Amino acid sequence: MAVSPTPKLNANFPSLDALQNLGPFAVALSGGADSTALLVACAARWPGKVHAVHVHHGLQAAADGFEAHCMALCERLHVPLVVRRVNAANASGESPEDAARQARYRAFADALQNNWGGQINHMVLAQHADDQVETLMLALSRGAGLPGLACMPAVAERYGVTYHRPWLEVPGSHLRDALRAAEESWVEDPTNGDTRYTRNRIRAELLPVIEQAFPSFRQTFARSASHAAQAQALLQEMAEQDLQLVGNPPAIKALQQLSEARQSNVLRHWLALEHSQASAAQLQALLVQVKACTTRGHHIDIKVGRGFVRRDGAVLRCYNL
Repeated sequence: MAVSPTPKLNANFPSLDALQNLGPFAVALSGGADSTALLVACAARWPGKVHAVHVHHGLQAAADGFEAHCMALCERLHVPLVVRRVNAANASGESPEDAARQARYRAFADALQNNWGGQINHMVLAQHADDQVETLMLALSRGAGLPGLACMPAVAERYGVTYHRPWLEVPGSHLRDALRAAEESWVEDPTNGDTRYTRNRIRAELLPVIEQAFPSFRQTFARSASHAAQAQALLQEMAEQDLQLVGNPPAIKALQQLSEARQSNVLRHWLALEHSQASAAQLQALLVQVKACTTRGHHIDIKVGRGFVRRDGAVLRCYNL
């Protein structure tokens, strides 16, 4: 595919109006079609305002090719680029995708904090409607609650960086069409066709079938994710109010005055503040013990995440390992 010296401004890139009020920002540039389209579109609309960060994961031989593409693209577009190399190997019990994602977000934060005078704290991500649907399918397959079903938010904060996803309602095919119209090239990740990864199986095998049955599924699924996000926001507000009511650490008698649903909600919130996370089974076991705790000698010691929740007199305490 031919590469033009400058992006064609008449190429049909999706709207970026959601970003128009930002100051200088960075684009997360992998070198694939989606992030290449995002950088080209942003650089054409806001020349001199856009920066880029590329994370070299070192997990495949093609990684050097991705870096070379990003460097050449940024040089041609006059976009300052920072490359971060990370160790994205997964630990025991951790999925390779999760390990790479965590390493990537840490690298993004480090790149922004230590470059360009530390004055840039906004980063734009190229995830689109197909990515959002895949995320929802993964969440459903795992029996996720509302936080998982809410999928990826349009704006979120992590490690001191505000992330923006302006194309969550745009099909991925539109981005590739716009790149072709602009005569722009990109690099294909060789792992995208590997159906050993669940997300790839969803993309290759499930989404085409869903599209045949429900042509507007991207829009309707996104609407469901939005409803889940709104409901989760309400639960978060209630959890914060209930934690003030029961105290931190939570008083057992105060918890017992709440419905089981509110107990579950406030305990999840409290555990998150304690940097712990309970499975559904662990939380249910804790609720049973809270309900049964009616005598001074009743003992509570429940495994939660990587630690324990134990009774300490009149309250519960979380002990992380």
